[in-house]
Amino acid sequence: QVQLVESGGGLVQAGGSLRLSCAASGRSFSNYAIGWFRQAPGKEREFVAAITRLGGNTYYADSAKGRFTISRDNAKNMVYLQMNSLKPEDTAVYFCAGLQDYSGRTSYHRAYDYNYWGQGTQVTVSS
Repeated sequence: QVQLVESGGGLVQAGGSLRLSCAASGRSFSNYAIGWFRQAPGKEREFVAAITRLGGNTYYADSAKGRFTISRDNAKNMVYLQMNSLKPEDTAVYFCAGLQDYSGRTSYHRAYDYNYWGQGTQVTVSS
């Protein structure tokens, strides 16, 4: 089991940057792939990015490619989401989530595959 806590959200102008952090506690953090999802008011939760348990592979939604970078530091039990060139449409609550990873898994974008969720951090991008 793993517990997740997000931080780093805030208010930023369009074109600016933020780095979100996801701090994990619990056993065997390196057994878990971590995903970032976001949910805007009135919209469904959507996939943003994911990183496999040892950081060997990363995955991005089309909306995040080229602007966002996911990374992890298993020694610190941390996952990061660097967000650059932010747009007003990036405004949402951002969640990190964990799932037990295994060799051969190919899908990381489905929210229902993730068993563990943080409480979320608000990101607001002003125009």
